[in-house]
Amino acid sequence: MRTAKRRRVTKETSIELALVLDGSGEAAVTTGLPFFDHMLAQLGKHGGFDLELRASGDLEVDAHHTVEDVGIALGEALAEALGDKAGIRRFASISLPLDEALVDVALDLSGRPYLHYEVEPAPEPLGSPPFDPQLAEEFWRAFATAAGLTLHLRMRSGKNPHHVLEASFKGVARALRDAVRVEGGDIPSTKGTL
Repeated sequence: MRTAKRRRVTKETSIELALVLDGSGEAAVTTGLPFFDHMLAQLGKHGGFDLELRASGDLEVDAHHTVEDVGIALGEALAEALGDKAGIRRFASISLPLDEALVDVALDLSGRPYLHYEVEPAPEPLGSPPFDPQLAEEFWRAFATAAGLTLHLRMRSGKNPHHVLEASFKGVARALRDAVRVEGGDIPSTKGTL
């Protein structure tokens, strides 16, 4: 089983998570930000991962610390669960629709962190307590950096900010599901390491 557990405690946040890559899509997420919980649950469900995540943070100051630190912890867990990445497919991409929203996602489990993010932020927060849609980019940057992956997200169309962000999270989940799939035994790189 490709699994990882993470505990991250700072003066601003406290996070505990367990990740099972070869799971059944069960997600139990509590961050104090219900909209963000809903987005993270998409990663588990559509990625086919089991994800248990509990986070508390200084939401009275801002949601930024919680969102970014969850990205760091989840990215580190993904990297640990993948191990040496022997046999994985490595690359994946998808165009994912959600009603009027369409988001393109491409990723490479390369060991080289990079984020290209072209998703227009909504003009106002979503949910209560409010989740600033601009924080999604901070989450993905932290996640990609900690996981050591290259991630491209591009909004092709969309008006409803909930739909756009949900299509983004579902798209990354489906691409990860494909990229982490084991289909051989070798490390998928001419370098011999990722």
